[in-house]
Amino acid sequence: MLSLVTRLLAPKGPVTAHINARPVAVAPKETLLQAALREGIAFPHSCRVGGCATCKCRLVSGKVRELTQSGYILSDEELDQGYILACQAVPQTDVRIEVDLSALPARRQIGGRIVGQERLTHDIVQLRVQLDEALAYKAGQFADLTLDSLPGVARSYSFATPVQPDAQVSFFVRKVPGGRFSTLVVDHDLSGQRLTVHGPGGDFWLRPADAPLVLVAGGSGLAPMLAMLADARAQGVARPVTLLFGARLQADLYGMAAIEAFARSWPAPFRFVPVLSAETPGSTWLGARGLVTDFLPDTVLPGAHAYLCGPPPMVDTARAALLRQNVADADIHADRFTTLYDRPQAA
Repeated sequence: MLSLVTRLLAPKGPVTAHINARPVAVAPKETLLQAALREGIAFPHSCRVGGCATCKCRLVSGKVRELTQSGYILSDEELDQGYILACQAVPQTDVRIEVDLSALPARRQIGGRIVGQERLTHDIVQLRVQLDEALAYKAGQFADLTLDSLPGVARSYSFATPVQPDAQVSFFVRKVPGGRFSTLVVDHDLSGQRLTVHGPGGDFWLRPADAPLVLVAGGSGLAPMLAMLADARAQGVARPVTLLFGARLQADLYGMAAIEAFARSWPAPFRFVPVLSAETPGSTWLGARGLVTDFLPDTVLPGAHAYLCGPPPMVDTARAALLRQNVADADIHADRFTTLYDRPQAA
């Protein structure tokens, strides 16, 4: 019955979406985000599957069909103001939407060559790429990578460093079960191979403020945190920092030397709390055990701003814990590392 109703309500032909007054033709069954990206609009986005709020925009007029429920991602206030997720919104009529594009570097497609693969853990590799030309991005953002040897397969990874003078970029690639791209990168030597970097994307970056920082990372979600910390240190930021890093075992911890260097040189208090969730009882580990989110109540300073990056369950649990600690929702920024297995079911 639902599919019949959907067919009856579907537009018979293309409709027009005015994105900040720019007209864009939207094909039947195409989402607002797909149409915007096809037309070269640097529309903010991250997961593309309704798992984050990066592509949120305000529906000014017209009607859309939402592929999934957005109530668990958008706040009640945002819903009341007409905000929708562009990646999950299929226009049913001509629509007008508003989205802030002013602060985003323009997305570009640049070729590059793989110049390094460093194994960080058993399933995470640091991929270093020498770009053919410089790419502007904010520390914390991501890019879509496509290997020439694997055409048609694009995967999103966060920049692990801020912009470098030599136009070299770095990404942390975690092997995903059944993942064609990640398996190739983690298990095979790709030195010298060509790839395309399309970016930047996402709205995950450090906002200017004086408030204490709480950074919560899980797995390869440490990449944008290291990039933001390096950029903040170079900019002379002197905000107190608490970095919580969740992993399963001691063998899954990486980036320790870089974090220790930040702690030594940071011009304000810097606290690092690695937390292991599956470390063997009686091992040599003397640090924190459990879920990384369990330690938020003891580490959040009054008035803190929070940045979360990692698996969706960790991000969602951390957000809920921070809200209970009276951290304002507007001061919580997140990048949920979704995979093809994390796609929500269509309504």
